[in-house]
This record gives sequence, structure tokens and C-alpha cells, in this order.
Amino acid sequence: MTVAVIALAAAGCGKSSSESKGSTDESGKYSGKGIGLAYDIGGKGDQSFNDAAFAGFQKAQTEFKIGGRDVEPQDGESDADKVQRLEQLAKTGYNPIIGVGFAYAPAVKEVAAKYPKITFGIIDDNTIQAKNVADMVFHEEQSSYLAGVAAAKATKKNHIGFIGGVDIPLIHKFEAGFDQGAKSVNPKIKIESQYLTQTPAEGGFSSPDKGKDAANGQIEAGADVVYQAAGLSGQGVIQAAAEHKVWAIGVDSDQYAQSALAKYKDSILGSALKNVGGAVYDLTKSVVEGKPLNGEVRGDLKSGGVGFADTNPKYKAMTDVVSAVDKAKEDIISGKITVNTE
Repeated sequence: MTVAVIALAAAGCGKSSSESKGSTDESGKYSGKGIGLAYDIGGKGDQSFNDAAFAGFQKAQTEFKIGGRDVEPQDGESDADKVQRLEQLAKTGYNPIIGVGFAYAPAVKEVAAKYPKITFGIIDDNTIQAKNVADMVFHEEQSSYLAGVAAAKATKKNHIGFIGGVDIPLIHKFEAGFDQGAKSVNPKIKIESQYLTQTPAEGGFSSPDKGKDAANGQIEAGADVVYQAAGLSGQGVIQAAAEHKVWAIGVDSDQYAQSALAKYKDSILGSALKNVGGAVYDLTKSVVEGKPLNGEVRGDLKSGGVGFADTNPKYKAMTDVVSAVDKAKEDIISGKITVNTE
């Protein structure tokens, strides 16, 4: 089963930004300078959440022949820093301007009010009610349910694990779906669970070493499939799984296909996908075409906004696992299964 997710380009870490001149589409409607993209904690190069946004940014630039600027976060930054970043993009003429991650909610709310003619987008937050703001959110619990089914079918020990980056409601959705999916296969399955930090500022989404330590602990306790929803920290989880020769399940992007994770890819069973790139692309398309999206825009299994990546040939060879995941997907889309969010 596949979901149409924008493929990621190889992206390196660093504080650099790309910028190019704006232009118009063929109809001449668009007159902005291009897309403004402000990254979440971990920045570009996480092979997951931020890089998915970058892929949509690149695709939109190419297809619509417009410019763009993407900017990195700073460690320990405040809401005021985010406001300043978004205001600079707005003053320069970028449209749309997208905050990648719920941490941008206060900044998007403030800056969008000052620039009503510019369309703003925020990913993973639906609290901003404004005519020029699109709240781009997802049913992460649905793709996580599929990850749980896959984990429970693939485990040889009936013992799996979940590692969340930060102990917050958004990541609770990933865990809730994963647990429900796994228990639909085996109600008695043992599930290890750990959150790396209580707040994003403590590095839960940006510390591969924390992810690796947590995964080592779960694997040593007996888990042989570990699912992570931890941003950049998830790279450490995948590395630990590869070293112990057990399965990891990726998140947000198809992590099996990431060049930076190539040496570990044989240990990546699949990935719970969140089409962040598609959300960035769709919002940009709507602005270029003169019909900007606004309000809540939520991706689910039915729309292709979330899914489960099946690119690993080893996964495809597990026909019983694949059929179970496919059946679960059908049942969620049809409404036969309602997935928990907490």
C-alpha cells in the first residue's frame, strides 16, 4: 500500500537558508516573492518532519516557478524570536509563510494579524482562527495504528516499543494509535513506552543520543520492534535498532528512503507517514492560484494525508503483515475502526 508523499531531497544540517527571486505563474496572478518556510526544532536535515516540509517547499518552487526562503530555528529561542523571523519574511514579501510545528502558533497568530493580505500556514496546530491562516493538521493516530499492526505482526517476541520525543498531546496521538493497532492483533502484547523529555526545549525532538539510549533500553528489555515519533532524535532509535538487528519503524517521512539513513535502512520495517510536504505544496498552490486555503485542513488515510510506507522489500515479502496492514487501512477508511487519540 502506498501513499502519495512528496519525496525528500537530500538535505544537510546547518543554519543556511535558500533564497531566490519571486515570479508569477502563467496566468500572472501571483506577485509574491515566493514561499517563506520557518523550521521547527531539529531544523533541516532531520530526515523526518522538517525535511518533509522542505520537500514540499522545493516541489512548489519548481512547479510554480517561484522563489522561496527557508530559515532555521535557534537553540533555546523564544516566541519573540519566532515573531521576528516571520515578520522578516512578511516584510520581504513572501507569501505564503509557513511555520513548521505547533511551537509557531503564538507567532503565526500575532504576525498574521499584522499582515492580513499574506496567507500564513501552521503545521500541527488548529487553534488559530483567522481568515488568512490555514491550520494544517493530521490524523497521526491513523498511520500510527497501521504501525502498531505492522509491529505486532512482525514481532517474534510479542514485545514491542514506542518512543515519543516529547510528552505532549500531539505525540500522545501517535502512541494511542500505535497501542490500539498492536492490541488489535494481540491484546496481550507487551509494549514498552518512553518519552525522551517533558518539553521541546529539553531536546526531545533534536537529540539522537537520547533516542539511541531509550531504544537500547527497550531492546535490552526484550522489544524487537520499536516505533519512534521523535523527530531528529528518531535517528538514534533507528541506529540502535540496526545495531541490535531488530526492527525500527520510522515516522513522518519514508525513512527507509532517506540517504542519510541508508546504512540502517534494512532495519526500517516501514514508516508511519505524515504528508507535511503535501500540505506545504497544497497551501502554496492555493495562493499561487489566487484561492488561498484557510481554516482547518486535516489530512487522513482517506485523503492520503497519512499512510504507511511499504518501500522496504523485506516488508513487502511479509505477506501476512502487509495484508493485515492493508485490511486495517480499509477498516479505518470505511469507519469500521475508530482510532483512539489518547
